[in-house]
Amino acid sequence: MLEIRPNCECCDKDLPSDSTEAMVCTYECTFCVICVEDILSNVCPNCGGGFMLRPVRPKTARREGVSILHQPPSTNRIHTPYSIEELKAFGETHKLIKPENR
Repeated sequence: MLEIRPNCECCDKDLPSDSTEAMVCTYECTFCVICVEDILSNVCPNCGGGFMLRPVRPKTARREGVSILHQPPSTNRIHTPYSIEELKAFGETHKLIKPENR
C-alpha cells in the first residue's frame, strides 16, 4: 500500500492525499509535476526510473475499511539529499533513455 507521502522531495511543496500534482516512481519517491518536468526530466534521482501520477486514496469507504480514514497518509516529509544542480545533471544524463529501458 502506498504511503502517500505529503510533500515534493525537491521543492517541499505540499502534496496532500487528494493532489493531482503528485508524481511517484516505482519506489514511491514523490515529486510534484513541475519538478519532475522542469528539474528531473522524468528521471527519478534515486532509482533512475520514470514517474507516473500518484493515485488518489478514496475519502469515502466504498468498501468496508478501505479509505483514507482507515489508511491515513504519511506525515513524514522526505527531502532529497541532492542539490538542484545534481538533480538536473542526473536527469539530463538519462532523459533520452525511455523509462522502460532504464
